[in-house]
Amino acid sequence: MTGVSDAAGELLEPLARVAPGERGATRIADRVVAKIAARAAHEALGPLHPNAARPYATVVVHHDTARVSVHLELDYPCDIGARCGRVRHQVVQRVRALVGMAVPEVAVRVERLHLAAEYSARQGRTR
Repeated sequence: MTGVSDAAGELLEPLARVAPGERGATRIADRVVAKIAARAAHEALGPLHPNAARPYATVVVHHDTARVSVHLELDYPCDIGARCGRVRHQVVQRVRALVGMAVPEVAVRVERLHLAAEYSARQGRTR
């Protein structure tokens, strides 16, 4: 048991033990969870198109549950469904591992598609 001591090191009074449920709580801000979700989306996508913006996320946290909306830009052509599925999976895993919140919903919004350079070269498109 620890206590409070004076300058000479003498124990003045022992500190009372506080039950874990009465010690307080840690609250993780929505913006922190949003940054973790955006980083997880970036990890799932890998290298981005040179003109693509980095993924960003918005989050609503209620108790130990986070509802996430991820906004991203993708190369085209690609398997959009598979890439969005990887983003959802990675966001759920990283948020659960880093902040301990359940993520029952991850809405992925594809804001823009960027034409891949090799695709446009094969099609003979020039600017």
